[in-house]
Amino acid sequence: MNDTLKTLTPGAETAGLDFGPLAERLGYRLRRAQISVFRDFFAAFAPFDIKPGQYSILTIIERNRGLKQTQVCDALGIKRTNFVAMIDELEARGLVRRDEAPADRRSHALVLTAEGEILMPKLHETSAAHEQRIIDCLGRARHAEMRDTLAELVAFFEDETELA
Repeated sequence: MNDTLKTLTPGAETAGLDFGPLAERLGYRLRRAQISVFRDFFAAFAPFDIKPGQYSILTIIERNRGLKQTQVCDALGIKRTNFVAMIDELEARGLVRRDEAPADRRSHALVLTAEGEILMPKLHETSAAHEQRIIDCLGRARHAEMRDTLAELVAFFEDETELA
């Protein structure tokens, strides 16, 4: 578990603390939920040494072969400076390849390597089991409602950002 997750994980030492307005703040609750969900994700994906962002990148590349780097990072909301390092790591592991983009020789089209294609079904199976643990916690209806509500929040704040 990384240090950020350790420091934000509640334990016996936080029992009885007054969190003040944090306890009522959706952003705080979202972050705590994310930490809990990511803790489970890291445990599930440990055998593959895959992080949540890497799984997202690999999935987008798998489903949309040949996208440019900027298209993938924009789709996932990853800063371009961070994205290049992430692709470098996936490329070094032999999971992703940068090809010359057919329409723009200055850009790279991202594709999975044969090794990446072999790995993806295992990652999707692991992801499905991880997601099932969340469904088991919330119930199928609440899970679907939460997923849809979170999508609404993302769309709202992305629209707000574009208007600014």
